[in-house]
Order: sequence, then structure tokens, then C-alpha cells
Amino acid sequence: MALAADVKRAYDEIMKAFGKIDIVVNNAGTSATGPFEKLTDEFLQHDLDQKLFAAIRLTRLAWPQMKERRWGRIINVLNIGAKAPRGASAPTSITRAAGMALTKVLSHEGAPHNVLVNAMLVGFIEADQHVQAAKRAGVALKDYMAARAKEIPLGRIGRAEEFANMACFLVSDLGSYITGTAINIDGGRSPVV
Repeated sequence: MALAADVKRAYDEIMKAFGKIDIVVNNAGTSATGPFEKLTDEFLQHDLDQKLFAAIRLTRLAWPQMKERRWGRIINVLNIGAKAPRGASAPTSITRAAGMALTKVLSHEGAPHNVLVNAMLVGFIEADQHVQAAKRAGVALKDYMAARAKEIPLGRIGRAEEFANMACFLVSDLGSYITGTAINIDGGRSPVV
């Protein structure tokens, strides 16, 4: 399935649940990784621009209106490597950890204005990036997904709707006392809470 279809399905879930609302979801960039020794300044800068600075710039655009209305929700979509980086996960884990710090800083500044800022840390969710990874590896998608599922305590890959469910909760009144958190949506795969 295409990434655009995943995003649209998640967006449709949010709209179905809440109608027209103003939220910012920061999820820029891809998850290219490699060993630290091969990490060039250019590659790191590109990753920082795509992920961290894109989130900063998008938030900067929406922030004044959210503060003025005294209502806003920002969700930074990161990955579980932000909390539990593995070897050969640079620059993504580095950039995503910075995104987690950004989430905490903004949550403190936004709270007095009812602007809630949280992060959702994704594990393996059905997405086009996995279709492409299977192709690059020359492996059937079914086999690729089965191998990934073995790494997940729940024993399966997550669905986009499951990720959207948490986003819906965080932007709803049910999540109105939650800010500054980084929630794993990963079927238990991350070794840290």
C-alpha cells in the first residue's frame, strides 16, 4: 500500500472521529540509517533538515494562532529509535531523539496556553517503506513482514488505523491532560517505556 494511502486513511479516521480540527502532525523525512563511520556532515545535515527543522518550521507557523486561540495539539511522529537507538541507526536515531527533546520543550511552553505537544514513536506499521525495503532486499513482501513480526512481542505488524487511534485520543478531550509524552506505538518492540 502506498504511504499516501496510509496517511489519508489515518487522516480520515481523525476527521470521522472529530470533524474539522486544527492539529499539527510532524512526520517529515525517511528513515535512512547506517554506521556512524559513514555518517558525513552532509548526510546528517540533510536528515536534520528533513526531520527536525521541518518540524520546527511547521510548528513555528501554527504556534502563534494556537496560543491566541488558547487551544492546539501538536504530535511529533518519531520512531522508537529516539528512545532506544541501536547501532548503525545514525542519523535517524540522533535526529528523532532531538525531536523528542523538541516535544518536551514545546510542551512546557505550550501548556499555559492549552497547546498540548506529544510524540508518537512508531515501530513497524504497514507502510510503503516496508514494501520498498522488501524489494531492495529481493525478498517477497510476505516473508519480509513475517521476519519483522518475529521481532515484535505482539507477533504482528501494526496497522495505520492503530496508529491513528492514538492520534485521535491525543487530540480529543479524552487526552486533554496529556502533554510532553513520547508514546510507543510498536506492539511492545521497544526495550524502553
